[in-house]
Amino acid sequence: MAVQANPVHRAVVEHLVRQAVYQRMGKPVPSTGNAPSPLVVNISARHCHLTQEAVEALFGKGHQLTPMKWLYQEGQFAAEEALTLVGPRSRVISNLRILGPCRTLNQVELAYTDAIALGFDIPLRKSGNIDGTPGGMLMGPEGFFEMPDGIIRAERHVHMHPEDAAHYGVAAGDRMKLKIGGSCAVTFDEMLVRVDESFKLEVHIDTDEGNAVDLKPDTPCELVK
Repeated sequence: MAVQANPVHRAVVEHLVRQAVYQRMGKPVPSTGNAPSPLVVNISARHCHLTQEAVEALFGKGHQLTPMKWLYQEGQFAAEEALTLVGPRSRVISNLRILGPCRTLNQVELAYTDAIALGFDIPLRKSGNIDGTPGGMLMGPEGFFEMPDGIIRAERHVHMHPEDAAHYGVAAGDRMKLKIGGSCAVTFDEMLVRVDESFKLEVHIDTDEGNAVDLKPDTPCELVK
């Protein structure tokens, strides 16, 4: 029985095409173009990360998250399960997607426009830094779970393998710039660098930022120190 090969990710194909085009034109390849890994820029829509305790309170004892779509980072997935977030003005966001696997803390990541609609005053934070952040009520098919804190706007950031960090000359905790081309060209400063052996090179911006620059699959993007 033949084994089907894993499909090549679109970003890898684009990376190779960019290299070939620059070489054919005799032009120097930008740092992103000759980097060891293809640069992927994704919009991170509102979502939440939950502990197993929270999952069971919302979906029933012993419930396990079911992968619906595997994400670019290895082992990460968008779950089939979603829930409702209740804001202080009794306004709600329904169908809030859960990302798995479960974590050791509960965290909801919103864009500022989401927070304004719900009545939250949320801070801009690095993922996992939830001290002093507002909490909220989560509602699932089997119950409620009250978060005392954990609702944030996540800082835009870039995931890097150590080889990528060495290429760009940065370390974990450093800041970079993301140049975005196209009709709404802009440069985002203060891009937080996160480095781990398990990471693939990937930038995350939220829906406010993605909509502002009209980000599309073919929008030219470049990371610079």
